[in-house]
Amino acid sequence: MKDLKYIAAYSIPIIASISIFLRGYYSFLTPVYVFGIIPFIEFFTPASTENLDDTTRLSKSKRKVFNWLLYINLPIIYSILFFALFTITTTTLHLYEIIGIIISTGIVLGANGINVAHELGHRFTKERFIAKVLLLPSLYMHFYVEHNFGHHQKAATKDDPATAAFNQPLYFFWFTSVIGQYYSAWKIQKSILTQHKLSFLSIKNDMLWYQIITIFYLAIIFLCFNVTGLVFAVLCGIVGFLLLETINYIEHYGLVRKKTTSGRYERVREIHSWNSNHLLGRILLFELTRHSDHHYRASKKYQILDHHDLSPQLPYGYPTSMVLSFFPPIWFKLMNKHIPDQMKT
Repeated sequence: MKDLKYIAAYSIPIIASISIFLRGYYSFLTPVYVFGIIPFIEFFTPASTENLDDTTRLSKSKRKVFNWLLYINLPIIYSILFFALFTITTTTLHLYEIIGIIISTGIVLGANGINVAHELGHRFTKERFIAKVLLLPSLYMHFYVEHNFGHHQKAATKDDPATAAFNQPLYFFWFTSVIGQYYSAWKIQKSILTQHKLSFLSIKNDMLWYQIITIFYLAIIFLCFNVTGLVFAVLCGIVGFLLLETINYIEHYGLVRKKTTSGRYERVREIHSWNSNHLLGRILLFELTRHSDHHYRASKKYQILDHHDLSPQLPYGYPTSMVLSFFPPIWFKLMNKHIPDQMKT
């Protein structure tokens, strides 16, 4: 039964469904739950540094239930998106209700879409296809290229757009990271094509395919739900990827890899990502919060990620940290003192 604790991650789409169904002021129930209720509960839930023993780790790495707990998010996010689109385009709503439903739907696209896509995208199997489909509603398919072939090589360096610099406000980071990652993804794709002596119009140009697929996806929404549905889908996607970027912000904030005498950066270690052992955040985000071990060994599945004593520890869980990051002065006051002096930039 302990393996099924990650079912709690489905509480976010359940709350979102209720928000969309009840409408009115309830349309804001999802952001209240994610940014209010969860952080509040997190203050009263424990953190655990416990790691699995070798026998248990091997056993859990092979259990299919952990894979299916991820796969089921695919029909969930598309069902909620369709439900929201149908509601928006067939019901007379006040502006505040529309805004609430956009935020609620976008949170699901980020938490249960991009987050799960991130996990599956690291697997060198057909599961990567599911990852890309999960990224589509957030209009962030390029994340697969940039994250796997860019961020994991450049994390905690000035060359990485997804690493927040010391004293960089979240809202500036949103701007630089969104644009920088998109540009980086194209740069990586161009390098891959050049390496294999392929042209821009090659069938193996994944980035080109992502643009075509995204346009096709939006065209279908336009045909089925008119302009209102199209605008709604785009805004939901923006909320989804800004949720991702907020998580990106807290994952590496202020941490820096030093350059060696050869001029290259030191290898990525467990000290270059913020870790959180707060149980509620770990469960709701499929262990994303043990981010230090994820970067240290990117191929490890979420259910067997470890705690490292050397890793910098967030004073709060990811949900609470996200809320704090919305208020830069408070974030800087609470976080800057936890950053090693030699890492401050």
